[in-house]
Amino acid sequence: MNMINQLKEAVQKIYDQFDASHDFQHIERVLQNAESILATEPKADPEIVRIAVLLHDVSDKKYTDSKENEETLLNSLNLSANQKQHIKEIIESVSFNGGNEVAAKSIEAKIVRDADRLDAIGAVGIARTFAYGGAKGRKLYDDNEEVRFEMSEDDYRSKSTASVTHFYEKLLLLKNLMTTEKGKEMAEQRHTFMVGFLEQLKAEREGRA
Repeated sequence: MNMINQLKEAVQKIYDQFDASHDFQHIERVLQNAESILATEPKADPEIVRIAVLLHDVSDKKYTDSKENEETLLNSLNLSANQKQHIKEIIESVSFNGGNEVAAKSIEAKIVRDADRLDAIGAVGIARTFAYGGAKGRKLYDDNEEVRFEMSEDDYRSKSTASVTHFYEKLLLLKNLMTTEKGKEMAEQRHTFMVGFLEQLKAEREGRA
């Protein structure tokens, strides 16, 4: 069994403990997105990209305060110190953090970040948003809630906003934050679908549809 397949087996046990918004199916979709982008980026290291995708949420701050899962799994791989550091930097650059993101400096980091963000928008992104909101007991929407366009990472993570508010604070911004040409291309249709969904949702809530 090669290193990627071994790592898949190990991380699945962790992701199976998370809610449906960040389960192993999420990782499989991000891998698929990454493969699509990799096909257009010949200078990228595919193995580094795949490993970073598999590990990018094992120590997600939404589920744990510890980096233990990431460190343990990364140290179990037959990689050089430089490769491990590169993967850590990629993972660090994936999160949106309320707009306080770490710069994606390498092509591998750009691919992983775009691949992950593509899974946050479109039909799947909509489903994931409400799956996470349901798991956390959040409202579907709150018309009295003020959308925040500037916030610290702590503010972003500490306030339990309604699910629809999250679209305006993050998801609708992601199309313009894509860093690869393929990522930008893939984001267009997903963004348009998401905008249409929000318009339909508003129309139904207001009795216009």
